Amino acid sequence: MPILGPLGRRPAGTMLTALTVLATAWLSPAAATPVSDSPTRTATTSDVWSVAAPQGNKDQLTADVVRDDATGALTLTVRRGADEVLPGSPLGLRTKGADLTRGLDVLGRDDRSVREQYEMTTGKQRRVNSPMTESRFALRGDGGVRMDLVVRVARDGVAFRYELPDSEGTVVTGEASGYRLPADAPAWLLPHTSWYEEVRGETTAGGAAADDYGYPALFEVAADDYVLLTESGMDSTYPGSKLAHAAGSGAYDVALAEAEVVSPGDLATPWRTAIVGDLATVTESTLVSDLAPDAGFSDTSWIRPGTVSWSWLVEHDSPRDFERQKDYVDYAAAHGWEYTLVDEGWSREWVPELVRYARTKGVDILLWFRWWEVDAPEEMDTVFGELNDWGVKGVKVDFMNSGGGEPEGVGRHAWYEDVLAATAEHKLLVNFHGATLPKGLQRTWPHLMTYEAVRGHEYYSFNQPLTPTYNTMLPFTRNVVGSADVTPGTFSMTNRTHSDAHELALPVVYESGLQHPADSPETYATLPEAERVLDQLPTVWDETRYLGGRPGDDAVLARRAGDRWFVGGIHAGAAGTAEVDLGRLGADDGERLLVELVTDGADGLARETRRVDGDARLTVPVAENGGFVAQVCAAERGRTTCDEPVRTTPATGLAITPDASTAAPGDEIEVTGRFAAADGESATLRNVTLGARPRAGWTAAGEDVTRPALQPGQALSGSWKVRVPESAEPGYVDVPVVAEYRAPGAGPAEPRVHVEQAVRVLVAPPVPQGDAHVGDLHLLTASNGWGPVEIDTSVGDNGAGDGAPLTIGGTTYAKGLGAHAPSRVTVYLGGACTSFTAQVGVDDEVGDRGSVGFRVLGDGTELTTTGTLRGTDAAQPVSADVTGVGLLTLEVADGGDGISYDHADWADPKVTCG
Repeated sequence: MPILGPLGRRPAGTMLTALTVLATAWLSPAAATPVSDSPTRTATTSDVWSVAAPQGNKDQLTADVVRDDATGALTLTVRRGADEVLPGSPLGLRTKGADLTRGLDVLGRDDRSVREQYEMTTGKQRRVNSPMTESRFALRGDGGVRMDLVVRVARDGVAFRYELPDSEGTVVTGEASGYRLPADAPAWLLPHTSWYEEVRGETTAGGAAADDYGYPALFEVAADDYVLLTESGMDSTYPGSKLAHAAGSGAYDVALAEAEVVSPGDLATPWRTAIVGDLATVTESTLVSDLAPDAGFSDTSWIRPGTVSWSWLVEHDSPRDFERQKDYVDYAAAHGWEYTLVDEGWSREWVPELVRYARTKGVDILLWFRWWEVDAPEEMDTVFGELNDWGVKGVKVDFMNSGGGEPEGVGRHAWYEDVLAATAEHKLLVNFHGATLPKGLQRTWPHLMTYEAVRGHEYYSFNQPLTPTYNTMLPFTRNVVGSADVTPGTFSMTNRTHSDAHELALPVVYESGLQHPADSPETYATLPEAERVLDQLPTVWDETRYLGGRPGDDAVLARRAGDRWFVGGIHAGAAGTAEVDLGRLGADDGERLLVELVTDGADGLARETRRVDGDARLTVPVAENGGFVAQVCAAERGRTTCDEPVRTTPATGLAITPDASTAAPGDEIEVTGRFAAADGESATLRNVTLGARPRAGWTAAGEDVTRPALQPGQALSGSWKVRVPESAEPGYVDVPVVAEYRAPGAGPAEPRVHVEQAVRVLVAPPVPQGDAHVGDLHLLTASNGWGPVEIDTSVGDNGAGDGAPLTIGGTTYAKGLGAHAPSRVTVYLGGACTSFTAQVGVDDEVGDRGSVGFRVLGDGTELTTTGTLRGTDAAQPVSADVTGVGLLTLEVADGGDGISYDHADWADPKVTCG
């Protein structure tokens, strides 16, 4: 791999000698206390105040706050050792009542030591201990208005923010904050969008086009001196920001996403954050989470990061297919992966059954949502409560970059906080897609597993493949500030230009609390070496170390989980070799290491095993646009592999009776269950319980049955009487019978395996009378391919109530159902009706587009069907004899060409009843 040659160091500014002297005069850390309007606390006769990082070494960071005597404006200069890495960057903000960018008096200064000690559930480092020095400068500006400037300096960067102590409130109209970089500094920049999915490119600070750029922005300001700019400590009191740049200069100014920030009381801005150091310091930095508020809750025992099987990328329509999702569950179960994500298209009709199927195999289900489906607190409570009932363990929430409002405004940040609080209450993991950038929330909300905010592998399916050069930039930019859901592992993408070993290394190089290998079970089955690596990879890391590389060229990172290191290397360019310094992994003196290396071979992925000294430099062959993966562990006597056994869940069976029942409020249903290991299983199940688990308001008479150990061939049986509450609403209710046990080899902190079957109870609504419109009956099920099923209007768009009058072939109908393929609606007839009639067709709102087919079923048996109807067709009458039918189901399927524009109307649908 190419190694970056040294650049000539740029000379420090002319103030360097004076600043070096002044740096010795910064105050000893002391507890911060309020500063009065009189400058009496600390003498400030000089125009320069220095704040130094706690660690004193040749690369110690120092921040200098400089006041211009002529203008009263403040700037910030950052030095790394003797090098000035961030010169004269402006400070200050403006409010409707005052200009706090100039004419500022420094009233006093408080210093203190800050030590951030915390544990993460995700990220590059599980346990963090970060000392910092903090200085608070009390300022007085225009009209006597007070503002505090707070500066923190750590070993890996400098951050500042403003605090406005105004209990009567204020309106911020902008910041003077900005950064001044050398114009010739190499820069890796991302054109700003609120979802951060543009292509990052290499340029220079001054050569970049005039534009707004998104965080994080990386600059190489001198040889081995890098600055990564971002923000941290976001909350709903302040909007996000971006970097506004005018061409031809190294100036990058903070521009807020909203023109005004209205605060009813005291206000603290986010931390303007500069991670500073060599590439090892930048890549390994935890500064963004260090600056964030600590976790809002302490019980994280339910939070389980993990590997996720996911079908959408290679099979866009498969999330609609229950049977295909079971294939992905089966694959996850066989390989010890924790989750299956069901993306866009899932149906609430079959998700509960899929959850039960998956949990029996030790796999949990995650579900995809559009953010506006859980927009309001009452929606969150309803939806997340239902997911709890089903046993779903997490949500992927998408499209926060759209849907109305400023995607990085205070309103959207308030939504982020609300949804994180609601999911924490319901113990659901979170994956944000179509989202803003990580800015510290993963520390504050430990169940926030990952973000998108990156151009990930989904772009292969849009025929916009990721380049090897782009891939090597992400570890030094986007992934520095938080988990990145890039969804690597797409070996089947034919437009990929990098090698298989490069692709296999990405889940090591890219950190994410939920890692989504994004290919099919059938593809992985042809790549046994890839399967072996993916089955071993953790998603939680004890520490991360940079081993080499430069953005755009190479990236080699090592991550440790327990006593094993995983090394991933990716390369852009011609074939060559990589030198990997294993000494950075910290082996004891004289320790020998076992290294299992996977590279690009002549016939695909190739594995070799080496035994080396703990301080060895490993030479690894790298193909063109190639890569490698290494697993490293102690070379103990008799140890032939670093692999740990892949734990799978024993096969079991739970039989219940009845499987379905129809009941009225107040009725009682007798339920029985029998649980045993499947034939052929030899493992003993520990701490086994079996019991009925009806939903709140329903009761089950009868105790759980338990057994400390269930041997092969033994069974556990029980029976319970379940009572339907008098207040039960019409509809389907699942009454679960649950067996739980501790799997062989499971530790005490691991969740028990959950095996569940459910009695499907229909709490019957009243039977229809006379001629009844279907839309006026209670809809027992109503699923749609886009948006909700609408009553008496067309389906319209994705929201509820956004349809127009039902119109087919120019004829408008007052009553009916607006649907979108695929759709399924079920109503209860209770054997009381004799006929069904309707006019059906594609709604005029899609013009001549759309193609659908209609189908009528009685108790699951097809009664009548249409051929394919198109937007150019007139309404077609349908009728069916429904004598004796208990459940009437109306289905709409697409016409075989996808579901776009498939707006289907059941116009004037009626049943005739006794």
